[in-house]
Amino acid sequence: MIPNALTIAGSDSSGGAGIQADLKTFSALGVYGASVITAITAQNTTGVRATHLTPLAMIEAQLDAVLDDLAIAATKIGMVGSAAAAAAIAAKLKSAKPGTVVLDPVMVAGSGDPLLEQGAEQALIADLLPLADLITPNLDEAARLLGCERATGEDAMGRQALALHEMGSVAVLVTGGHGEDEESVDILASEQGIVRLAAQRIATKNTHGSGCTLSAAIAAHLALGDDMRAAVERAKAFVSQGLANADALNVGRGSGPLNHLTMREESGRA
Repeated sequence: MIPNALTIAGSDSSGGAGIQADLKTFSALGVYGASVITAITAQNTTGVRATHLTPLAMIEAQLDAVLDDLAIAATKIGMVGSAAAAAAIAAKLKSAKPGTVVLDPVMVAGSGDPLLEQGAEQALIADLLPLADLITPNLDEAARLLGCERATGEDAMGRQALALHEMGSVAVLVTGGHGEDEESVDILASEQGIVRLAAQRIATKNTHGSGCTLSAAIAAHLALGDDMRAAVERAKAFVSQGLANADALNVGRGSGPLNHLTMREESGRA
């Protein structure tokens, strides 16, 4: 039986990140994807031109429609946009309990454009983080959630991952894709301790949507029945394959997307 996964995130009009990247990832990994759109962005590979947050009543209506009808095995939460949306999503998920929850605490686009209203970080921490089985902040997001400096080095990443874990999430994956070392190292912290996950850094400017894709791939593998560590490892391999083939695409003049079209064979599953 093919499992169902849900993405709650913003729409990327250029197709590289957000809802579009999540649904491509679900399909590539053999999972049926449903969606709740929290915002519409006008963006391309060079940046975000405009953002329109979905009215709160419409976010709630989408959640009700999906959760009343579909058996959801895993949920990925990306861009929520506002504190009010975070609180509403949390309330619906507490009631429906839609499978394993992966929270990607999206605050700023890769281009530097803000994707979260000022002050909404606290809503992420108070409302959504305690519901998450895993959160996947990058180096900048981890620092913002903790109110501290960006981690430099794996020891600091580990300390920040543990600090976030102690704030309420079952597991924390601090991702090092924005680092500069030859290896791209992620740190997974949970009740079982700290795990170092490394991959060769891929030399490409086309990395748009890599964070969205990683969290969606983890959710997909959890929906398929993998345990947390296996899901993270397979998702990381999935993203590496997409980055390795990203230059085969010709999408825009800026930082293009990774290549979801070649990723199924290397995802770790037949």
